[in-house]
Amino acid sequence: MRLLIAIFAVMTAFAADPPPRIVYTKTFPGSTPAFVAITVERDGRVVYKEAVDDENPIKLQLAPADADAIFATVEKLDRFKRPLESGLKVANMGAKTFRFEQGREVHEIKFNYTVDQDGALLADWFERVIETEQLFINLERAVRFDKLGVNQALLRLESWWDRKRIVAEKQFLPLLDRVRKNESYLHMARERAEVLAAAFRGEVPKSTQ
Repeated sequence: MRLLIAIFAVMTAFAADPPPRIVYTKTFPGSTPAFVAITVERDGRVVYKEAVDDENPIKLQLAPADADAIFATVEKLDRFKRPLESGLKVANMGAKTFRFEQGREVHEIKFNYTVDQDGALLADWFERVIETEQLFINLERAVRFDKLGVNQALLRLESWWDRKRIVAEKQFLPLLDRVRKNESYLHMARERAEVLAAAFRGEVPKSTQ
């Protein structure tokens, strides 16, 4: 009986332990955006904000493999239990914070620049999220208010895709489908949206003229 009670207690403790999450914030006055906060849940859900009280955050979903890779990197960094700041005299690159949360376990580190390979890799991943969401915001605005500017927005998206800087590309599919199916947009924009949508769905290799 005591053994069963002990097993039940352990199982209950594990069941009560919430999944981990990562929170990244960056403050860089004078840059665009000047502030970002990105929350990554263990199941791959991501919330992107450009203000602490952002009432319309962008929500996206990572592929399981991408979420696994991010949290594996966090484990390599000891869940942010050790410093990352290089201490080198470098330019201000923005005040960055990594935060790990899992129930009562919370670890947080702040840094401007790091030479730690895993820390730099994780910081760059968050930079890719920022770049991606700036492209998303730009394309969404063009689709809604500037039809002549859609092709230019798609060209920028295509360039970042070629450079492998896009995160969670499927978030763009509703916008791309809207453009490619609507003849009110320029023909070249509809063609580019068609090719990008196919590439983001993994249907065909991307190539445009």
